[in-house]
Amino acid sequence: MFNTALLLAQASPTTAAWSLSVGIIMCLCNVFAFVIGYFAIQKTGKGKDLALPQLASKKTFGLPELLAIMSFGHILGAGMVLGLASSGIL
Repeated sequence: MFNTALLLAQASPTTAAWSLSVGIIMCLCNVFAFVIGYFAIQKTGKGKDLALPQLASKKTFGLPELLAIMSFGHILGAGMVLGLASSGIL
């Protein structure tokens, strides 16, 4: 039992405390995900519209598109932060 707990303690990833660089990385990953989602999502505007002004194009982003894009951006950002922290850059 003790050996299993010791192995699990050694296998935990190196995490970084929140700092300005972590916030910037997360913001950049969300912007990158938004750019990818803008060009990748084919059928937009199927759900509720956002109460924000839309871009000057024929695509209208609704709540489902926003949630999907930002979820992907947060997954991408968490992977970047964990990877950079475990490599010692952060």
